[in-house]
This record gives sequence, structure tokens and C-alpha cells, in this order.
Amino acid sequence: MNTPACPAALLAELLAALLVALSPAPGILIPGGSSPAALVAPAFGAVAAFPAAPELVISRSGVRGSPRAGPVAAPSWSWPLRPRPAVLRAFDPPAKPWLSGHRGVDVEAAHDGAPVISPAAGTVSFVGIVVDRPVITIDHGNGLRSSFEPVASALTAGSAVAEGDVLGQVQTGHCGPAPPCLHWGVRRGEEYVNPLAFVTDMRPSVLLPPLESGPG
Repeated sequence: MNTPACPAALLAELLAALLVALSPAPGILIPGGSSPAALVAPAFGAVAAFPAAPELVISRSGVRGSPRAGPVAAPSWSWPLRPRPAVLRAFDPPAKPWLSGHRGVDVEAAHDGAPVISPAAGTVSFVGIVVDRPVITIDHGNGLRSSFEPVASALTAGSAVAEGDVLGQVQTGHCGPAPPCLHWGVRRGEEYVNPLAFVTDMRPSVLLPPLESGPG
């Protein structure tokens, strides 16, 4: 005669079966290559591990999950102007690729001809005129590219640059006669992302409850 399984054991088996069913879905990552069933200890004898959070990408509506884009987490790049510039116009991409919007940020330069600094190491992939203004694009690898305009540069495509290297000088015209400004755009693949996410911590803040004071 079989002894009926206890409710806790049955629940553990159901959870294990559910994890097995979900494991092929995009965004469900099993840490360390563990099997999904191993994440649920029999009869809750150990704390189960949870799948990793989906990767993040900055979009018009803020931070959203994206299984195909790399993570935008803590900032790790440098500002392209020194001293740290004011942001004159924020990132505001269009809802559809063919609509108008602002696919980067405009940052204020200290003066005309201010040096533009490479925010991260990479390779120059383009230098030239787009429509009526000089543009330079840096390929940072991992599908990330920065574009800056209007920038006069003596560099050529294929030149390697390190973080902090001078790419060129800001030219007038993008923000009108004053103040001089630099337009900075970043793309991951073909998707525009917020450049400020690479230099400013834009992760959501987590509010913690106040600490309770001890007796006395």
C-alpha cells in the first residue's frame, strides 16, 4: 500500500515541473547551468534559487526588459565633455522609427571648439558629413555605437581610441548660436538607447523602511 505524499512534497514536485516547462522560454536563465528541477529542494529542505532578472534597456517609457539587448546597469563610461556638462535636451525617442523625436541627448559645451572625449574605448567607424554637419561614430563593441555631432575631427575610420582620448572639437550650429552644444546618440544594434544610462545611475531607487531604534 502506497503512503500518500505529504502536501509539501507534492507542492515541491509541482514547482519543479513548472520550472522545467518554463526553462526554454526567453529570459528564463538558470544560474550556473543548474537544471530547473534542482532549483526546488525536495520538501523545501533548502532555499530555492530564482531565475535571473531579465536584461534591461532604456526606452522612451523608461527601463524595460529586453531578452535581446545587453544590460544597461551601473554607469561605466565617461562624459564626452569636460567639465561635466549640463543636459540641454533629454532623450526622447519616437514611438515608431519613422516618426520625429530626439534619439540622443544635447549636452552643453564650455565653449566653441571644446574637445570631445571618447566616453569608452572603441574604434572609429565613421567620420564625415551627414546632411549638413560633421559626425563621428565610435564602435565600442558588443553592438554599442556612439555618434557625436557637430564635431570636426582629424581621425579616420579604423582608428583605435581609448576612453578619454580626444575625438575632435565641438562646432557651432546644433543648438543655435548659443550655447554651443554636442548631440550624443548611442545605439545598441539598430535601437537607440539613452546615453545618460552609461554615465548616470538611472536604475530605480529602492526605499528601505526606517531602522527601528533599540530600547532605551
